[in-house]
Amino acid sequence: MKPARTKTPRKLPVKKGSQTSLKDPVGVYCRVRPLSIPDQECCIEVISSTTVQLHTPEGYRLNRNGDYKETQYSFKQVFGTHTTQKELFDVVANPLVEDLIHGKNGLLFTYGVTGSGKTHTMTGSPGEGGLLPRCLDMIFNSVGSLQAKRYVFKSNDRNSMDIQCEVDALLERQKREATPNPKTPSSKRQVDPEFADMINVQEFCKAQDVDEDSVYGVFVSYIEIYNNYIYDLLEEALFDPIKPKPPQSKLLREDKNHNMYVAGCTEVEVKSTEEAFEVFWRGQKKRRIANTHLNRESSRSHSVFNIKLVQAPLDADGDNVLQEKEQIIISQLSLVDLAGSERTNRTKAEGNRLREAGNINQSLMTLRTCMEVLRENQMYGTNKMVPYRDSKLTHLFKNYFDGEGKVRLIVCVNPKAEDYEESLQVMRFAEVTQEVEVARPVDKVICGLTPGRRYRHQARGGAVGDEPLVSEVVLQSFPPLPSCEILDVNDEQTLPRLIEALEKRHRLRQMMADEFSKQAIAFKALLQEFDNAVLNKENYIQGKLSEKEKVISGQKLEIEQLEKKNKTLEYKMEVLEKTAAIYEEDQRALQQRLEAQGQRLQRQLSDKRRLEARLQGMVTETSMKWEKECERRVAAKQLEMQNKLWVKDEKLKQLKAIVTEPKSDKPERPSRERDREKVTPRSASPPPVPGDVFKTRGGGQSVQFTDIETVKQESPTGRKRRSSTAAPTQPDGTESEWTDVETRCSVAVEMRAGSQLGPGYQHHAQPKRKKP
Repeated sequence: MKPARTKTPRKLPVKKGSQTSLKDPVGVYCRVRPLSIPDQECCIEVISSTTVQLHTPEGYRLNRNGDYKETQYSFKQVFGTHTTQKELFDVVANPLVEDLIHGKNGLLFTYGVTGSGKTHTMTGSPGEGGLLPRCLDMIFNSVGSLQAKRYVFKSNDRNSMDIQCEVDALLERQKREATPNPKTPSSKRQVDPEFADMINVQEFCKAQDVDEDSVYGVFVSYIEIYNNYIYDLLEEALFDPIKPKPPQSKLLREDKNHNMYVAGCTEVEVKSTEEAFEVFWRGQKKRRIANTHLNRESSRSHSVFNIKLVQAPLDADGDNVLQEKEQIIISQLSLVDLAGSERTNRTKAEGNRLREAGNINQSLMTLRTCMEVLRENQMYGTNKMVPYRDSKLTHLFKNYFDGEGKVRLIVCVNPKAEDYEESLQVMRFAEVTQEVEVARPVDKVICGLTPGRRYRHQARGGAVGDEPLVSEVVLQSFPPLPSCEILDVNDEQTLPRLIEALEKRHRLRQMMADEFSKQAIAFKALLQEFDNAVLNKENYIQGKLSEKEKVISGQKLEIEQLEKKNKTLEYKMEVLEKTAAIYEEDQRALQQRLEAQGQRLQRQLSDKRRLEARLQGMVTETSMKWEKECERRVAAKQLEMQNKLWVKDEKLKQLKAIVTEPKSDKPERPSRERDREKVTPRSASPPPVPGDVFKTRGGGQSVQFTDIETVKQESPTGRKRRSSTAAPTQPDGTESEWTDVETRCSVAVEMRAGSQLGPGYQHHAQPKRKKP
């Protein structure tokens, strides 16, 4: 059977000694600055060396209802108002410099409200140098005599270092010294009186266990993050009085070791504390500061001063630097002076100051968010993404929080009551930050060469005066003389033994003289060979130098030609840009005209379509109307022709009846009464059928007569012709009777036709002919 399903147990905190042994918490320190006015109300009190307490000011209790409790916050160490810069340096920055010299990275922040003393803590004041000049002094006290010659180490654009041989370094030094304004050597440099008191550190401080079998190089760089853009404060831009160019922002990149760095940042090699601080002071003058309601010289940007220490071992002889790039150890110490968080209703900021304050607060809020996410991931085992990329400040130093070095944070607070709310937020941020743990950096292994290589050729014995003379060594190598005392006159052995010893010494001396002469000749030959080798080397170096000079001169000429070509191309580009601008304007104008023409054509096409549709409707309506009218007219004409044929048939029948009627010898003159009484019998023949007379084609538009000859015979001309032959005019009025009958028939036919056509047909009766 399957076991019962239970809830997932809560993840227990990691025990110390398993993984936490490889991690160190972020060191958070607190420094309280003294009040500017002695009798001013204070809201922060130092309880012990690790605890501070915040008191709610009286104004907040009166303005807001509620019970305010005194809040205490703990730090790794708290520095009161009487703490000196030396005491702060020994506790906070000294271990970071020790790690720097031993190849480990370090990051030091100063964080707090505007006007809380962050810049004073980092830089210092005349007569009391801050952390930065003291770090530089300790570095050069430790490795000053072990530094490599200038330009042996050369920085590249990939956040790493290259090693140059002595010849290339010498050539570059000569090239730099040949400039119109050569740099004064650091030993003879005149210290600027503006900052001379800041770097005049009375206490001598030096790192322990410095590797003497390595050479060192110190490089410094200085940047600022202003409105979330990175600017190089050491960049020497060419001044153009006609068209000054604003400083260009730099980009963040990632090197092959996944470390973030500022691409194209200026790195200056320095050889002394004075030279390094002079470089810092030159960049400090370019830093953006402004006068606000709370601080006369308020920093409007985050400044980052990087000290990069390059270490390379000596070769097996201890004379030159080992030309292996893989053996270089680069460590870096970043000193960050954060801009102060501020509220606009207190600083009365407007315009650019308001925008700067918004960007400062946004970057500090991103830093706080990163700390909260890191703490949550470490405490609860989650894997939330840390928003490093939301700000350039956090993106630049994300490697430190991922385990690339120690992190230290100095929280600077101003105890005055007006800063109570801002100080409360700073304390909460410090409380979150000191719960974040950073992985401990791993020690970097240096090549396994024999230690003590640097001093191998130096004497390790006593003083030079205690060494034995050469003559004494030679005399000690001779055989000892026998006793020369003669006690008896007849002694014949002492003198011969003495003569024999002296002869042996003479022969030994002669042999030593011959050997010495041979060795002297050999030594002279060696000296000659050495002189020849030195001469050949000098000639070789001179040849190399001349070749390099020729190459340099050729490169200068090529650079000049390229500059001229570049200027020509820039001029051509300007002309082409102007021409392109003109063409673009013409193109826009033509495009607008084309669009207008297209719109007009579209309107014309739409009007044409509407007109065609309208005309089509009118044509259809007119054609239907005319079709109906033609049908009506054809029907009317058809009926009219049928009636005419019927009338003619009737007339023909009557005429036939009249013609065939027998005539009396004496015809009587008919009277009106007789005519009225006399009824003429009508023919019983049916009316003519329209279908027998007409045929309609194509809807009744064309008419065809079936019996055209009959119609022609019954035409009035034919009738008159026939009537004139068949019924000649009689004197007794026979013609008059015919006419009267014809008229009556016509009237009857027309009346009948009008009754069949309806009310639309108007009957016009023909007037009766008057009798003669």
